[in-house]
Amino acid sequence: MDGYKRAAPPPSGMRIGVLGAGSMGSLFAGLLAARETETVLFARESDHVAALRESGLRVVHADGTAETVDVPVVCDPGAAPRCDYVLVCVKSYQTDDALATWAGAFGDAAVATLQNGLGNAEALAAYVPEERVLAGATSHGAHVPEPGVVRHAGRGDTRLGSYFALNDANVRALATQLSLAGIETHVVDDVRRAIWRKALVNVGINAATALAGVENGALAATAPGTRLVRRSVAEAARVARHEGVDTEGVIEETLTVARRTASNVSSMRQDVEAGRETEVEAIHGAVVSRAEDAGLPAPVNRTLADLVRLADA
Repeated sequence: MDGYKRAAPPPSGMRIGVLGAGSMGSLFAGLLAARETETVLFARESDHVAALRESGLRVVHADGTAETVDVPVVCDPGAAPRCDYVLVCVKSYQTDDALATWAGAFGDAAVATLQNGLGNAEALAAYVPEERVLAGATSHGAHVPEPGVVRHAGRGDTRLGSYFALNDANVRALATQLSLAGIETHVVDDVRRAIWRKALVNVGINAATALAGVENGALAATAPGTRLVRRSVAEAARVARHEGVDTEGVIEETLTVARRTASNVSSMRQDVEAGRETEVEAIHGAVVSRAEDAGLPAPVNRTLADLVRLADA
């Protein structure tokens, strides 16, 4: 697949905004636009955004095929079109600044966070009425190798639900639209469990790969890697269980993800190696903070968090 494809709105007229033109925001916007969902990216000016305006977004799919799609980009909140849904895909540490800038442009849209880590839905609720806050977890992987290009690094499931209220037609409609775009999405009643379990997988993979400079598969293929996964995830899982989350099988799930994504470079490793700020506070830092609140020890996650912070400094 190739050629410059102009995205047209579907018969429903649904428009989806995507906040953040990083790897995941670009991937989701590109996949939606390629399947003729009217899509708009809300983003800051950058070389990547300039390339999107000039030549469109080139989406390199997981199977190696590629296509170029038109994804409109808006950098001025005052010029934002009305959207039915907004997907929040900025890095967790960018959430407050991004929402302070853009939330006024969301109107009555339902807003879904698909970010890594814990606490994102609560942060979103400071700007959006709770009944319109959706949240989810996705195991898709992506990276932006150069301006104007996003590479789909790995497929996975996406789980979505209303965070503060019961699921309704809004949740189901967004899940359907994402699934039609090739982002298989399941509506779940207990979205907090899905978010926690994704965070636990990140606990097992992110800091260890970033600090050791290894690909994901090394964690499952070596004794030290497997020990790190088991210790960090078991420790964090105790915190999750204290909050009422079922964590059965999560250690083996993490090792399975590491094997399935063996050649992937984790997002935290990419950030450390590029000298960018990491999401350590929303992952390992959040586990340590919640462990302290619960009176539980978390020495492994505290050490991993401090080492990543040191690398960030």
